[in-house]
This record gives sequence, C-alpha cells and structure tokens, in this order.
Amino acid sequence: MRGPHNVWRLIRTGATFERTGAMKLALEALDAPPALRIAARIMGWPFKWLGLRGDPSQPPVLRALTALGPAYIKFGQILSTRPDVVGDELANQLRVLQDKLPPFSMEAARRTVESELGKPVDELFSTFSEPVAAASIAQVHRATIRETGRDVAIKILRPNIERDFRRDIDAFYFAASVIEFLSPSSRRLHPNAVITHFDGVVQGELDLRMETAAAAEFAATTKDDKGFTVPTLNWELSARRVMTLDWAEGLPLGETQALAAAGHDLKALGTTVIQMFLRHALRDGYFHADMHQGNLKVAANGDLIALDFGIMGRIDAYSRRVYAEILMGFIQKDYRKVAKVHFEAGYVPADQDVDEFAQALRSVGEPIFGADASKISMARLLAHLFDVTERFGMETRVELILLQRTMVVVEGVARSLNPGLNMWEVAHPIVEQYILDNVGPRALARDLWATVQVLSRFGPKLPQMAEKALRRLAEPEIPQPHQPLIGPMGYVGIGIFLTSLFFLAFSLIYG
Repeated sequence: MRGPHNVWRLIRTGATFERTGAMKLALEALDAPPALRIAARIMGWPFKWLGLRGDPSQPPVLRALTALGPAYIKFGQILSTRPDVVGDELANQLRVLQDKLPPFSMEAARRTVESELGKPVDELFSTFSEPVAAASIAQVHRATIRETGRDVAIKILRPNIERDFRRDIDAFYFAASVIEFLSPSSRRLHPNAVITHFDGVVQGELDLRMETAAAAEFAATTKDDKGFTVPTLNWELSARRVMTLDWAEGLPLGETQALAAAGHDLKALGTTVIQMFLRHALRDGYFHADMHQGNLKVAANGDLIALDFGIMGRIDAYSRRVYAEILMGFIQKDYRKVAKVHFEAGYVPADQDVDEFAQALRSVGEPIFGADASKISMARLLAHLFDVTERFGMETRVELILLQRTMVVVEGVARSLNPGLNMWEVAHPIVEQYILDNVGPRALARDLWATVQVLSRFGPKLPQMAEKALRRLAEPEIPQPHQPLIGPMGYVGIGIFLTSLFFLAFSLIYG
C-alpha cells in the first residue's frame, strides 16, 4: 500500500520530531546547513500538534524515535554508534535503543513460545526469566532447559512487529518515490532501490528460522578465529518467532567503565572489533552486519562474543578484491590507484577524468592521515565525501550498502573504546594479508585452476563436440535465420582453450 495515504505518516513523522523537541537537536547534531534547519522548522511547526507525544521522561530525540516505531529505532541504533557524527551526549542517549527498550509482557512472551514450540513453557524450561534485553524487533529471556539443565537465551519477536514494520516501510517507499520525482539529481542514489534493500534485510530479521541458519553459518566460518565466539544454537527449540541459543556470559561492549574495571584492554578491544569485521568480510565474504555495542559482549577471558544474527552481509569475491584494493590504496596514500580501481569496477562513469577523481580522493583522505582521530569531524568528512560522489556522478551501489553501513558502525564502536583509534593503521595488516593471498600470481593461478575445473566438466563431450563441428564444416553452408552464439569451430576452440588453460594453471601452481 504505497499510495498517497503515506503522506499522513510522513507528516506525522516530522510533526513528532517537532513536538518532542527533537527536530532542532537532530539537525544541530548532524551539522545540517542553516537553510535546511530553517526550512525544516517552518515545515514542521504548523503540524506540531499532529505529532506523537512519546514518553516525556525520555530525551527529545530518543522520545521521538521510540514513539515512531521499529524502523525509526533501527536508524537511531546506527546513529548511537557514531558519537563523532552526532556528539557524545546524543550517542549515549540513543544507546538505549540497542537493547534497553520497553519490553512486551511476560504473558505475550509465554504465549509465543508455547504457540511456536508446541509445548507449555514450564514443560520445556525449569526457569524462564523476565526480559533481560529488549530491542526494536525482539526481546531476550534467560531460561534453563528442563531436560539438560543448560542455560540458554531465548529470543522472541515482538507481537505485531511484521505489521508495524510494513507500515513504516511503505511510508519510506512513498518518500523515496517523491524524492526521485522532485529531485532528478537524487536518482543516482537510487532511493527506491535502497529502501528495497532495507526491506529485504528487515524481512530476514522477521523470520528467526533464517536467523538461526545465519548464526549456524557464521559459527562455521569463524570457528577457528581466536578471540571470537558465536554461541551454540539449539535447533529443536527454535522456530519462526522463537530462537534459542546458549547463554553467553560476559560484559556488554558498551559498558566501557565496567570493562576497564574488569581489567580488559579497551584499545585492544577496539582493534579486535575492526579487524574481526574486516577478516570476515574479506576472507569469508560473510559478515555480521549489525555490530553495535548491544550485539557484542566480552567474555572473562577477553573473547569477543557476537549476538543477534538477524542482519548478515555477503560480498562476492570480485567485490572483495575491489574493496581491499581501495582500502590498501588509501592506506598507502596512492590516490591514483584508488581512482583507477573505482573506474575499473564501474563505480565512476567512464566519461569522468581519472586524475581529477584522484585529486578529489586526496582531498578526502589527506585530512585524516596524521590527525588525532578524536578531532576529526566525521559529519563534515561524510558531507565532503557526498559532494565528491555527486560531482563525479557516482551512483549508489546497492549490493555494497550493508558493507558500507557496517564499516561506519564498526568504526564508531571501535572509537567508543579508543577515541584516538586510527582505522587505517588498524586495518592495514588485515587488508595487506588479504591482498597477498588474493591479488597476485598465486591468486591468478587459483582463479585459473577454478576455471579449469568448471570447463573440465565438458571434457567427456569434447570428442563428440569436435566431431560434430567438423561434420558441419564438411556440409554445404545453409543460411540460418538465427546464428548460434558459438560457431562451428568454437567448440574446438573451447577444447584448445581448456587444454592450454590447464597447462598454464599447472605451471603457475607447481612451476
């Protein structure tokens, strides 16, 4: 239902921000231009009385987001990881959105468990606690399995969460369409495609069977990573609206004072957060895409424990190499190399100038290097980066949205632990190792060998294909209305190519 009725929803959103006093604070925190601040206030003030009241005991921005619902809370969770963008005070306020939202009732939780698992709660569990954490989509209870005595965490979806998200997403689609219609220049950012991507991510979060599968895959790909843990899953006690996994004992990553008091090295933890994310994204192409403080704990031995696997990201092998080469180019301050990679990958239109783009990238990168990270204005840096993408006609790469968003969140989390952290220095060893393993002669040989293995499946057919091609050559040529994509000698060529490729790969690997 993406019709004009969503105008009401968008008006009420602006009115809620105005009524709660969040509009002025949010625009100031995001360092919005004066003209935008004035326009927003003028447009919001007449409709102020239509806004949701929210909880008056909460700070204004937090009050507005919680009143508006789960989709807006998701956005607030992202901002909560970026004190360098919105300021320390607002970021601390928004951390409530990560896992300290008002819970739904115990009665509703027990009904959901019994409905999904087909047995009474007391028959399955000897203990079943009050909610220990509550976020935008679900809440968590601690329980003990009656049969085994094992302590577990039970994640339960909020009642009617599907309907609430659908309402917000429909309004977002409408807003994206209006933006594209009124601002042709915005179309390069593909607002509708971005919302479609967000919609797909959310739908995955609303089926806990998919999250259970994601957690199992993530546990498999990270099982050998020292210092990183994924809790063990319980498939028998998981369903569409209920997910059960081992209880993870540890301190939340957002409680920096408690972590320091327990003797944990905050700087080392900040480094671990970034390096683990990069290792998973580059090495595996499969990464946790919601790594805010509410989804991370620190065990007594210092291990990082990951929780909540509703949003996971994937990146294909080619994009991983592009991403790694771009990161390495920035680390080495080789801006022309970064520019060329952007052009080769199609991220920048071919009619633009490589050297001018390299110069623009230098204007983005140089202010970061050698500067105290705590004094860098990320809001201004991101605004400048946006200006660069607009100038060179760069379009939003929907397939990389989760990667880019998670990189922003992860850096914010790491800097909350170590305000002086330099992301490029921390990323260097991981990216460099990936480049060594995946870009160069060894990687080329591996790629060629993989190609040979695919083509070799046609091996048994090569004699028949060659014979058939030779017979066609001997026959009179008859014009055909549609010529085949591969000519008569093409099949013979495949055989020759297969053989030559095999020997080339063999020589590169073993020569």
